[in-house]
Amino acid sequence: MRVRILVFGVLKELIPESFATLELPEGARVHDFLDISRKSFAGNDEMWQSLAVAVNREYAAADHTLKDGDEVALLPPVSGGSGLTVALTHERIDAERVVKGIRRGEDGAVVVFDGIVRDNTRGRRTLYLVYEAYEEMALAQMRELAAKAAVDYSIRDVAIVHRLGRIEVGESSVLIAVASAHRAAAFDACRWLIDTLKKTVPIWKKEYFEDGAVWADGESFPPEISV
Repeated sequence: MRVRILVFGVLKELIPESFATLELPEGARVHDFLDISRKSFAGNDEMWQSLAVAVNREYAAADHTLKDGDEVALLPPVSGGSGLTVALTHERIDAERVVKGIRRGEDGAVVVFDGIVRDNTRGRRTLYLVYEAYEEMALAQMRELAAKAAVDYSIRDVAIVHRLGRIEVGESSVLIAVASAHRAAAFDACRWLIDTLKKTVPIWKKEYFEDGAVWADGESFPPEISV
């Protein structure tokens, strides 16, 4: 099968334009594609480990199976911060991988908020949740929050990953990890990030119960952005 390749940012300097398509065996996964790319082109291990992959304009996990004609994009860390990781995904969030990806030797603390789907809301048994977003705007807002937190709280790195689509009880809906030399700054930044994200980032939740479904009441927008 053949997939189409897109590259962005610094990768354009490392990967030639001739690498526009790639032949892969049937059943190949994203990690197979990355292995071939890593062996074929320049760049250090840290760079390759910091990449994200989108398949047909959606973030994809390493075990995502590719199909003939897929558009596969190699994405370096976004601008707006030093190594800041921000993503929307329809795949399960791998908390261990996200946290491992931002830890460095100079860090004294990594504080993590892992938002998990619980099995009830106000006495009603929850079956599952569905999240939707105004994706382009949500990503832009999440990047701004990550960059602001890095400056205002003097932390070294931030990762924000929010899941979309259907999410089962016990699975993570949002993960925020903050790395810093000192725990106080990491705790403060992590709390500010989740509180502000829930108020300003255009992501919505529908709750499915045994006896029906309802869109969750959102928090009011801050006065400076309400109409």
